[in-house]
Amino acid sequence: MASIRKRGNSYRITVSNGRDVTGKQILETATFTPDPNRTEKQNQKALEIFALEFEQKVKSGKYLDGEKITFQTFTETWLSDYAEQHLEATTIDVYKILLEQHITPSIGHLKLSRIQPTHLNKLYNTMLKERKDGKPGGYSPTTIKRVHALISSIMNTAVKWNIILENPCERVSPPKQTRNIDDIKFFTLEECSAFLEAIDSDLAAGNIKLQHKVFFHLALFCGLRRGELIALEWSDLNFNQNTVSITKSTGLVGGKPITKPPKNKTSIRTVSVPESVMQLTRYYKKEQLKRRLSLGSYWQGDNYLFIQEDGKQMYPSTPYSVFKDIIHRYNQAVGDNGLLLPDIPLHGLRHTSATLLISQNIDVRTVSGRLGHAQTSTTMNIYSHQLKKMDEKAADTLDELFHQADEPVLTKC
Repeated sequence: MASIRKRGNSYRITVSNGRDVTGKQILETATFTPDPNRTEKQNQKALEIFALEFEQKVKSGKYLDGEKITFQTFTETWLSDYAEQHLEATTIDVYKILLEQHITPSIGHLKLSRIQPTHLNKLYNTMLKERKDGKPGGYSPTTIKRVHALISSIMNTAVKWNIILENPCERVSPPKQTRNIDDIKFFTLEECSAFLEAIDSDLAAGNIKLQHKVFFHLALFCGLRRGELIALEWSDLNFNQNTVSITKSTGLVGGKPITKPPKNKTSIRTVSVPESVMQLTRYYKKEQLKRRLSLGSYWQGDNYLFIQEDGKQMYPSTPYSVFKDIIHRYNQAVGDNGLLLPDIPLHGLRHTSATLLISQNIDVRTVSGRLGHAQTSTTMNIYSHQLKKMDEKAADTLDELFHQADEPVLTKC
């Protein structure tokens, strides 16, 4: 029989749940708070129902820790007992940021078993409207979907560990992820040519180093990601076959560079490199070797292509700032008298590589393989803008072909 004891403005319900191995009685407790909008008689009836249902849960084994532990407290256990054993350090770092900035402030105080779809919908709707970094507008559906996936993963673990009975995320649909063509930033062929000229100009002026030119050429002509480029070692290049092998990637964890295998198996690949880029890289290798010999014991590097002054691996944020400086200097020099380069992100060079290949009728499977996408559908979704143009061009070509066939044959009178 449940024991009910009044404590201030609430009631504490206690139910015996047998004894542990030492013979000590196991007591489960719950708290009932009367609704001020109800009458005393109505609250008394609600208390009796609450106590009865609580006792039935305890006796049937359906009363779980999820009714005691908060989401924030369980998350700490999830990070230490699950995430650190099964997830990459870079992934955990991203998850901690999402938890700290978005999830914990919204639902961290709630008991696991009390989290309902309404709580999650409120969080997602708020994120759609407001940002916490001061920027206008809300977060993208992609970011919200990532938050939803993290919460769902945590809740699924709680279900597997018999802490809660079900995952409320299964009854919630985050905002639909739609890719806006305007979100894909890249250089046109003309802009790409201007950017390559800007690199040469900056190199001649001493604004950048040869390794920066090599970095941007590999990014543009091979479609490599920043982390893949930063992680490159000289042993990854085959100068006889003009290829580069992608077997690892470098990212930041807690502000420190971490090099690890790519997340997806398809990201491990070998990409053909144009002869001109390979010659440039070969020349850079000789230059780096000369510098290494001149520095002697000051050289602290291993075998990385892209390095700091002492030979250590280049810091992941360096290429971004160099890239932006090149665009800025070029646009200042051109002014209003020529073609200005759009302020695309560094990742835009990868998009440029794929877009230009597709525009030249290179099949999607080949482009997908060079990019390291797990499925060709990923490539098609990202570059649908260019594929649509090709489809329209194909329609126009057929139209012209059949119209030519339908033209009447002129005969002499």
